[in-house]
Amino acid sequence: MIDRVLFGASLQTFNECLQLARQCGVGMEIQAFAYPQVLDGDWKALVKKYQRALVDLPGERAMHGPFLDMSSGTPDPLIRDVVKRRMLHTIDIASQLSVRTIVFHANYIASIRNDTYRREWLAYEIDFWGPMAERAAQSGVTLTLENMWEFDPNIIADVLRGLHHPNLKACLDVGHATLFSDVPIKTWLEVLAPYLVHLHLNNNPGTVDEHRGFDDGVIDYEAVLPMLRELKTHPAFSLEIGDVESIRRSLHHLHLPQPIK
Repeated sequence: MIDRVLFGASLQTFNECLQLARQCGVGMEIQAFAYPQVLDGDWKALVKKYQRALVDLPGERAMHGPFLDMSSGTPDPLIRDVVKRRMLHTIDIASQLSVRTIVFHANYIASIRNDTYRREWLAYEIDFWGPMAERAAQSGVTLTLENMWEFDPNIIADVLRGLHHPNLKACLDVGHATLFSDVPIKTWLEVLAPYLVHLHLNNNPGTVDEHRGFDDGVIDYEAVLPMLRELKTHPAFSLEIGDVESIRRSLHHLHLPQPIK
């Protein structure tokens, strides 16, 4: 079976990633619009540039939304309003770029090991993401919640179970789960399996969130990839790796539409 592969492309690596994506017959996850300096800058010009560049992209398109300080589960209504405006802006940009999947972070404060916080956070999350998923459905977009500091896969799964909305799914970041959780990747996959449509794949040294290539870190992708391929939802494999050379070195692990030259 061919893997659904995308290359995570930052503002700096976009052109190189696009060239490599064309060679491999795969898609891209656009990550430039995850940052406030882009969303508050000349984002319209960047959208037009990307529209032209992506015309002949052979694979699918995804996008990473803003994530820094985006606390959708906060009890503060003013902060939730800021987060809402950022998310709606992102959905608008995604529709202009024919993007079908957007990645957002759940941003649970993992250091608060308090049952009351967890219950209240869940209620605020359901209240926030329900209308957002409806808005996404109107634009033909699927939103995904990505794990960052969450130590338990049920933190995100509880939100998805509570809403059970076809336009709100999960993105598992294998590197984050390895760094910030003691729960095995196999368990993360079992819990999130019904909702997984997108995956962030990279490696790290086990101490810091560095987006390295598959063979450069503590994660054994020879063991992980077969588990990912068994998922019935057939999620996209987005290589969220910091430099293009490291992406190239990781490609031999994947089943690509066409061989890399």
